[in-house]
Amino acid sequence: MSKLKILACQIEIGAVATAAQRDQHLQDVAQKIRTQLTLNPHDLVVLPELSSIDYSRDSFGNLQEIAEPLDGPSFQIFSKLAQEFSVAIVYGMPRKEANHFHISQVAIDENGELIGHFDKLHIAQYGASMEKEYFERGNHLFVFEVKGIKVAPIICYDIRIPELSRTLVVEHDVQLILHCGAYARDDSFYSWHHFSVSRAIENQVFFLSLNRAGENYGNSIFCAPWVDENAPGVAFPQQDEMLQSLEIETDQIQDIRRKYTFLADRFESYSALGLK
Repeated sequence: MSKLKILACQIEIGAVATAAQRDQHLQDVAQKIRTQLTLNPHDLVVLPELSSIDYSRDSFGNLQEIAEPLDGPSFQIFSKLAQEFSVAIVYGMPRKEANHFHISQVAIDENGELIGHFDKLHIAQYGASMEKEYFERGNHLFVFEVKGIKVAPIICYDIRIPELSRTLVVEHDVQLILHCGAYARDDSFYSWHHFSVSRAIENQVFFLSLNRAGENYGNSIFCAPWVDENAPGVAFPQQDEMLQSLEIETDQIQDIRRKYTFLADRFESYSALGLK
């Protein structure tokens, strides 16, 4: 059995349209996390999608200034924090590579070293989203380990493509999916939790669906491999900031998979089945 203690940070992000505003915001966030870790050590800290900037045209229109390389200001600040508390950290940022921009989740280990990154695969352009005007889609998966537990990030709209989560679990043995989002309260907001619960249950995996805080955001949820009326997901505040402590045990995955044999009962291929 492996255990993991997670600090999931539903943080509020104000206007961030300049490098100076970004760097001050990052320092403020790091201090909030530092305060929590001083009182209560954790193994993994998780931040939402684009956690270094606000989700707005003002920010996106200035990506040349506020987007970063992998070793940029976000890495420098969170690497120091990781070393200080021997904690792994996953954070979101707009990643700049030449004149190309990606929405990325970056992982740092407990020694402050870069583990790797995931670029958002499915770029959203509906409701309050306008990402295709500014960002390019990713082209790879990313899986890493913390305390012997296999973890994979996906980003916001990626949750609505079920093949992605299924591939991470079935082909790469992922036990915890970090679904980091910037879910605004548009017409698609209501359906978001249904997807989170479905991905957790159908894949029998721990699933953290982490939003940012604020008047138009909030309502993050954490789901265990089984969710019902007696074991609901962990609900975060509707709008307010919350640095929520969560704990997982991998034995729970095995117990659920023995009881409900969804994954074991799958056909190897459904496309091979003929029609009658």
